[in-house]
Amino acid sequence: MNLTVLDVIIFSLYCVIILFIGLWVSRWKGKQSRTASDYFLASRALPWWVIGASVIASNISAEQFIGMSGSGFVAGIAIATYEWIAAAMLIIVAKYFIPIYLKLNIYTMPEFLERRYDIRVKTIMAFFWLLLYVFVNLTSVLYLGGLTLKTILGIPLLWAIVLLAGFSLAYSVWGGLKAVAWTDVVQVIFLVLGGLFTTAMALNEISNGGGVFRGFVDLMHQVPDKFNLILSKDNPSYHQLPGIRTIIGGLWVLGFSYWGCSQYITQRALAAKDIHHARKGLLFAGYLKILLPLIVVLPGIAAFALNADIQKPDEAYPWLLMTFVPAGFRGAAIAALFAAIVSSLSSMTNSAATIFTMDIVGQYRKQSLTSGQTVLVGRGSAVLFILIAVIIAPFLSSLQQVFQFIQEFTGFVSPAIFALFFFGLFWKRATSDAVFYASLLSIPLGFGLKYLAPGLPFLDRIALVFIVICVVAILLSLRTKAAGEESVKTELFKTSTGFAIGSLGIMALLTALYVMFW
Repeated sequence: MNLTVLDVIIFSLYCVIILFIGLWVSRWKGKQSRTASDYFLASRALPWWVIGASVIASNISAEQFIGMSGSGFVAGIAIATYEWIAAAMLIIVAKYFIPIYLKLNIYTMPEFLERRYDIRVKTIMAFFWLLLYVFVNLTSVLYLGGLTLKTILGIPLLWAIVLLAGFSLAYSVWGGLKAVAWTDVVQVIFLVLGGLFTTAMALNEISNGGGVFRGFVDLMHQVPDKFNLILSKDNPSYHQLPGIRTIIGGLWVLGFSYWGCSQYITQRALAAKDIHHARKGLLFAGYLKILLPLIVVLPGIAAFALNADIQKPDEAYPWLLMTFVPAGFRGAAIAALFAAIVSSLSSMTNSAATIFTMDIVGQYRKQSLTSGQTVLVGRGSAVLFILIAVIIAPFLSSLQQVFQFIQEFTGFVSPAIFALFFFGLFWKRATSDAVFYASLLSIPLGFGLKYLAPGLPFLDRIALVFIVICVVAILLSLRTKAAGEESVKTELFKTSTGFAIGSLGIMALLTALYVMFW
């Protein structure tokens, strides 16, 4: 891609702004060294708008810009269900999950499992999440981001990956979650505006210069089969998005394990000023999720309608960027992609470092680690994890649709994760042994169904495995004597009028969208 002087200036300005904000908010004026709360939870002082922006910036990455656009190229608007159902999930997480987490004053999700069950469950899940973040999440984001830079700028894949990793570490390692969260506010502005601009250029091309709205109408007429949220059984993508069961089935298990049980997302809410800021932040994120298919799905559909000259679906978004975004504006579009990638990298790295420091190192060296040493371990582990991901990322080049690869992999473990938290949060009668042993069924059952019933859609497989785990956990729990059973205090779930109105607004928008594209 040929970049003009204006492109270079815009992109350079973005880089300078991010580095400046990251280093500025990382300043430390106190005489004492940073504590774990300062570094890993931003001193528990994040306002709602920073929380919401950080959640979305952390969530949206090359995985969505590139991977979901690739899925949009193949499956159409149906893949937007991942974004729109997530908006509803965020309401539930904000109302029912977050109040319990904040009451317990925890740092990490494994810590909750220790408080609710035992140290065995905590340790196993801590190691699991580390493996997931480093070997799946970080590597996939680095690969897709590197692929994008290679495609649009001609940078060799390995050097593109190194560039992304280095820029992410430049501000996040020193400042911790505070630097990550506050820079995410700027990242969201760039990725939303830059992403919308790319979509607008594609739609304007489809309408032959007739404008964005005319382009959208023409697109729906040109490829009507790409605007079905509920796929029929004869659709080639039905195996990934099984019709109505996409909305009411395994996607909820997959989603809740991500939005309500993962360190990567909940860490922002744990760092809130109070419960009201935490809830409003997730509500704000829910509204942004409704907007995102315009940025990450519609471009893939547009590329299909424009007969994109690409080798595989994940090349759809870079192709649009190179072909239709005019010189002088490409810098903003590239900055949007770069913002999405580095914000996710920074968030994942920080979350992995938090779990490693607090739940693994802290468990064995709790008495000997000072505040300064705790922060030092966090910084060192962050560098180590992203270096490992840099080495592994290039090996993902053989995959056709990385987004589907990520969903498929996490689908083997999501039923166990959600079961652990579901029973831990809402059924005090559940025993540690019962839920732990039931959860061990997740991976063998998942792989068993995959190979014994290859025609079963993977979202249906997730739902079925979750149901089996729940039944086994309940039966095993009822066979043992309850130890001090107590009910969840319902006053924790009371919300403000503003939150209730905002939630109704999201549900009204979702209803309208599903009626429109049914």
